[in-house]
Amino acid sequence: MARRSSTPVARTVAFTAATTGLAAVVVALSGAAGAAPPVSAASSTSTTRPVVAATATATATATAASSSSAGVQTALGALASVTVKGRAPKTGYTRDQFGAAWADVDKNGCDTRDDVLKRDLTAVTFVPGTRSCVVATGTLADLYSGRTIAFRRGPSTSAAVQIDHVVPLSDAWQKGAQSWTAARRTAFANDPLNLLAADGPLNGAKGDSDAATWLPPNTAFRCAYVARQVAVKLKYGVWMTAAERDASRAVLTTCPKEPLPTSAAAPRPSSPTATPKPTTTATTATVKPAAKPTSTPTSKPTSKPTSKVSYKNCTAVRAAGKAPIHRGDPGWDPKFDRDGDGTGCDR
Repeated sequence: MARRSSTPVARTVAFTAATTGLAAVVVALSGAAGAAPPVSAASSTSTTRPVVAATATATATATAASSSSAGVQTALGALASVTVKGRAPKTGYTRDQFGAAWADVDKNGCDTRDDVLKRDLTAVTFVPGTRSCVVATGTLADLYSGRTIAFRRGPSTSAAVQIDHVVPLSDAWQKGAQSWTAARRTAFANDPLNLLAADGPLNGAKGDSDAATWLPPNTAFRCAYVARQVAVKLKYGVWMTAAERDASRAVLTTCPKEPLPTSAAAPRPSSPTATPKPTTTATTATVKPAAKPTSTPTSKPTSKPTSKVSYKNCTAVRAAGKAPIHRGDPGWDPKFDRDGDGTGCDR
């Protein structure tokens, strides 16, 4: 008769040995019968843990991939990162606070206005002797109206196509730009990401409005328009008011996959709007620009000097609600027109 172990440790060792021996017999019998051998506790642990770890890793990878494909890559996701605050006073704002109009910030020899015209217009021709810088003619597929507009440079025709600051300078001034350096404001005013060639009258109607008070009449372009505003405001740290944020969200909710613009390339409408363009644009291209010349015949300039309307500077023009002011308008002064396109005090 085997002597019983006297200590707990000895009894445990003896039990383990006996169990191991029994397991070996079971394995042998199972193998002989063609059945799969049972898995011991030790082997179970060794096979389960790698599977659990692999599953956890796959889940984490999928989550990371999901996060990287959402959020800031869509305008709607990025909107949550824009600071929301109240509008600051407009005190101290002038166009000059954002540097000389259409400065050649990229040092390519052409001013910003012509750079944007070259980017956004088709069938472009240039003024001879300007090294393909000064745009003479071209055709704009206007994103704001959905119409086609013929551009021709000249005192009475250039205003048909204007360069819009998607986030207006005055709006930026009231939402953070007051604290910027002059160099940063100049960069903002000339950043192609924030600039679009647009229908002149619509640009004037927009003024310094944000998304809460103005959206393009062309509804097919609203998603891309608001997405670009979000991109510009995030890039420069310009905040939104609560009303503006809500209006932006209302637009972007209709197009949750609208990408956040990351380049200076001109945007395109979210859906085709080509059908009405050929029929409605010709009238806009010819009628609207033509309205100015008919009201400013050659005899007009001679009577203007006697007019009592005058403005000291662009600040006064804007305060009177007359910006942008065009050559021939009451109070016109050549000093308002820095780029010589016949339109002064434009943003």
